[in-house]
Amino acid sequence: MIDSFDTAAEMAARLEPEEPVYCLRPHVISATARRFVTGFPGDVLYAVKCNDNPIVLQAIHDGGVRHFDTASVAEVAEIAGHFPEQTSHYMHPVKSQRSIEEAYFHYGVRSFAVDHPDELEKLLEVTGGRDLTVVVRVQTPRNMAVFDLGGKFGASVEEAAELLRAASAPDRRLGLTFHVGSQCLNPDAYRRAIKLAGRVLRLARVPIDILDVGGGFPVAYAGVDVPPLEDFFAAIDETATGIRLPEGCRLLCEPGRSMVAEGCSIVVRVTLRRSDSLYLNDGIYGGLSDLTFNGIDMPMRVIRAIGGKPRPAADPDNLAAFRLFGPTCDSGDKLPRPYLLDAGVADGDWIEIGQAGAYSNVLATRFNGFQSARTVLVRDDAFRPGPADRHDRQTRQAAE
Repeated sequence: MIDSFDTAAEMAARLEPEEPVYCLRPHVISATARRFVTGFPGDVLYAVKCNDNPIVLQAIHDGGVRHFDTASVAEVAEIAGHFPEQTSHYMHPVKSQRSIEEAYFHYGVRSFAVDHPDELEKLLEVTGGRDLTVVVRVQTPRNMAVFDLGGKFGASVEEAAELLRAASAPDRRLGLTFHVGSQCLNPDAYRRAIKLAGRVLRLARVPIDILDVGGGFPVAYAGVDVPPLEDFFAAIDETATGIRLPEGCRLLCEPGRSMVAEGCSIVVRVTLRRSDSLYLNDGIYGGLSDLTFNGIDMPMRVIRAIGGKPRPAADPDNLAAFRLFGPTCDSGDKLPRPYLLDAGVADGDWIEIGQAGAYSNVLATRFNGFQSARTVLVRDDAFRPGPADRHDRQTRQAAE
């Protein structure tokens, strides 16, 4: 049975953990899932790759999500094991014949993404083309989000139109999809991408049953102004209406980061303070790789340990900029920016890092034998950026 605590500070006091600890808040994840399900004008697919912890998946299901964006047979199998009555969509555009066969015949997957004629041919050959939804991925303009996902996947407008025509059949459903990039801060990116999909439809002259707007919905990390989710939903709904989708065409979206980021924090321990440098028991080879990207600044607070018992952090105005290093022998295992923390932080203290539910545990390695992290439940609210985090960026830039 998994341990449960009121706060991460209580967890540190009782467990005094030497390894990193993921503090899950299922109630936060379920609330965010409900916000998507009730606000988005269509079906919501959770992007399993973002965090596949069973507790996270259950919280998302409890929030009303019944569709899952999967990128491998392993993810398809995982969803089938947890929720056998729910729907997996195989949205990775490149798949082996064996993976298509297993997903289609063993797990009953019927929705597959493609972006190349050879992939379409492979899909139709393996499945026989019956009882199938073919979703063509369109390449969108680059640099529309913090994480640019362009360049690897996606067909041009002309290629996508040809793929739709080639996939069209009386007993087959069709769709279009795209991905504007992860951590997209501007609803206009979705407007532009949907209008691009409209161009594909005008060229293809075949009706579609699905328009999947992908993921990319943002999180309000420290120092970042993010429009509310409802602004993105409204932009998607309005633009989709404007391109005159075929009657009965269903909108889909694939949130990942925005659904789970605030549902988890990571508690790491300071193993050495050397002047303004802190050496931690987690780093970029563990759960903190997302912090290496510009625009991803998670809030941090110190849980100070004295005599084995933590006490509240010092005056929040008494802060200093620290450089953070991970535990491995690799000199590159460090965060690229200094962070403002309690100036009195010392060896043995813990640091709680908020908004860490996305691309943390799923990207952790065991390089050098580290990263045997533990998972617990906590009952408090999400750990979001506070006043200190709002001026954190400017202060850290001065420290650099």
